[in-house]
Amino acid sequence: MSRFRTIIMYVVLAVVTVILLAGVASMQTRMDRQVEEYHLRFTGQVENAPPMVAFTTVALGSFRGLVADLLWLRAGALQDEGNYFEMVQLARWITDLQPTFSGATAYLAWNMAYNISVTCSSFEDRWRWVNEGIKLIRDQAMVYNPEDPMLYKELAWFYHHKMGNILDDANLYYKNQMAILMTGVLGERPDWAGMAAAPVGEKAFMKAYPPEHPLWKAMEKCGYKDYAALYDAFINAYPAELPQKLTSALNDPEENKKLSDYFRAEYLRRRLKMDAAFIRDLNLKYGEFDWRVPESHAVYWASQGIAHTLGHENLDCARIITQALQDCFRSGRILVFDAENAADIQLMPNLALVGAAYNAYMDTQKHYDKDREYSTFRSARINFLKPAVFDLYTYGKTAEAMKYFKLLIKEDGPQKGGTLEKFVQLQLAERVKNGTVRTISGAVNGLLFRSIICLIGGDQEAAVAHERLARFVYNYYENDMGGTARTQLPPYKEMKAQVVTRLLEIWDKSNKRYAALLRARISEEEAAAAEQKKNSAAETEKK
Repeated sequence: MSRFRTIIMYVVLAVVTVILLAGVASMQTRMDRQVEEYHLRFTGQVENAPPMVAFTTVALGSFRGLVADLLWLRAGALQDEGNYFEMVQLARWITDLQPTFSGATAYLAWNMAYNISVTCSSFEDRWRWVNEGIKLIRDQAMVYNPEDPMLYKELAWFYHHKMGNILDDANLYYKNQMAILMTGVLGERPDWAGMAAAPVGEKAFMKAYPPEHPLWKAMEKCGYKDYAALYDAFINAYPAELPQKLTSALNDPEENKKLSDYFRAEYLRRRLKMDAAFIRDLNLKYGEFDWRVPESHAVYWASQGIAHTLGHENLDCARIITQALQDCFRSGRILVFDAENAADIQLMPNLALVGAAYNAYMDTQKHYDKDREYSTFRSARINFLKPAVFDLYTYGKTAEAMKYFKLLIKEDGPQKGGTLEKFVQLQLAERVKNGTVRTISGAVNGLLFRSIICLIGGDQEAAVAHERLARFVYNYYENDMGGTARTQLPPYKEMKAQVVTRLLEIWDKSNKRYAALLRARISEEEAAAAEQKKNSAAETEKK
């Protein structure tokens, strides 16, 4: 009898176990369906993961969360002690244990880009750590958590705050490295429409270029055995470009252009995980960005964050977009940079983005602060308009300056001075007020320097505007403070000649092309002055 009871008990237990397992399986199926439907993140099996990540997620199962918690406790203690380097290794283990726990990766990336980087005295080492932090989020965390807006916001913040701001004394080095990197990937003048229209990925390329296409015969003739060989040849050039022998063998400018656009877009996608079509759309929406500056990348990743947020609403990303657009307007265009000397990089306002920055503040306020009487976006918009009017005017964009001056009056009431010209002059006077000979001399020299840089860059309007401001500052100071020998500035022509001489000395060593352009401009001005003098003398003789 006891044996019969035992058998019955086992059968009952088996039935109960089967029922429970069926219930768990059903529940798991429902949960998986909801995860997919509502874009939830979870800590289950990770697809396309490296071997170590795949092993830990399968072998440890649910226990990996417990191990990760213990490592977090240790990492927190190391953080308090300032022992960042050991903490990095622990955080890497945590990331391997919990690859879909994006908070761990963001934490590690932040420490790399901020805490660890500033412990390095070498700017090169700092750049390496900042770049490692960026790559950890962009190349790893986003693969496992493609719909987590926090990651996009963090990445955008790195570009905007760490690299774009001036708080880190290595910021010019970061900007220069960005310019070198992006020039290598994009070349001098990328065609975003052509890149966006190119096939996406190797499979699409092979479909667009079947075996009978002339490309493959040309490649064989030039010694490129397959797609990979041609891709490697493209990216190994600086800037990346198709080999000259291949373009000559194809002898088809239109086809060469399409191939170049494809490989450039593919290189951008593989190395920087950026989509050419998305960039094209941003350029169409806001205006033409200079993609060599960090702030442009901040707009890109924050916009991606909004695109990957359920409902496409994310206040944190929207704030970064408005701030980055403002900074893109103020200093979002590289005029010159020197791969050998980061200090020689020259940033100029991207005046084409003034409307985009203003509209971004307006649209964000309407969307997120529409029911609030006082909005931080309105305050930020007014604070943007004042220097924007000044910058537009000083760069010779008088009509646009007047447009936004009227908007400023509408938003903030009458401004000091009343008229646009007086408003700009008062702002400039305020900046040089109570200045010493040294500071005013530096301001005049800086404006003359910018004037010459604009002239070399082909922006005649801005060059004239900057020299006009230099004369205004010079005359303002001389009339107010230059009455004694101790406070007097050198003659204006002498100051300008000194700036030209200094620039030629620098460029003769670091950038001979700019030195040649400057000498050519000087020769043109001297010839024009001589011609004017000759004509004046002829007119005098006639009289």
